[in-house]
Amino acid sequence: MNVQTTTEILRHALLSAFWIALPLLLVGFVVGIVTSLVQIVTSLQDPSFAAVPRIGAFLVAVIVLLPWMTLKMVGYTVSILGDLGRYAR
Repeated sequence: MNVQTTTEILRHALLSAFWIALPLLLVGFVVGIVTSLVQIVTSLQDPSFAAVPRIGAFLVAVIVLLPWMTLKMVGYTVSILGDLGRYAR
């Protein structure tokens, strides 16, 4: 296996991880911004008020997006294992 092939495998792995994590990161970002705005408006600075909605949103997002994330991971695994003969040379 040469450097180009290794670089391509690593690039594909990082891009797959990015696309799988992106929806969860966006949910966390949006919920964090909304929670911060609510805290600013209400002057309520309780740490649990910031954490609980974010954890709940992550849980809902994982449950909703799990089939799509699993499909992306299986697709990546199939593509890597499908080209295993080419990588072994």
